[in-house]
Amino acid sequence: MQTILTDFYTLSSYEKEADGKFVAHITLNKDHEIFKGHFPGNPVTPGVCMMQIIKELTEEFIGSKLFLKTASNVKFMAIINPFETPDLDLYLDIDENGEDVKVKNTTSFGETIALKLSVSYKKLPS
Repeated sequence: MQTILTDFYTLSSYEKEADGKFVAHITLNKDHEIFKGHFPGNPVTPGVCMMQIIKELTEEFIGSKLFLKTASNVKFMAIINPFETPDLDLYLDIDENGEDVKVKNTTSFGETIALKLSVSYKKLPS
């Protein structure tokens, strides 16, 4: 899997459910350089990195490169500290319609929902 977030996370496993639904299990690399600056002594996973992970997972699952068109209903609901909660579950409901791809995501750790968002992508030519 190609990623711009080199060594930021590992896709541990995923399950494909019915109708374009996926559950991905990832582990954040608590020693990644990003966490040294965001924030020193109190690492927090940047929201933009979570959005990139969702894009990369969607690309992997549908086999197409994507360009972000819109993001709506983006709600960061809990801090993701890579030392305390490195293991995340990402639920992706992927709807493909020609070149358009819509994704509804919920990201959680344990019983805590950390992120909810809806995004629209456009498939890029191969």
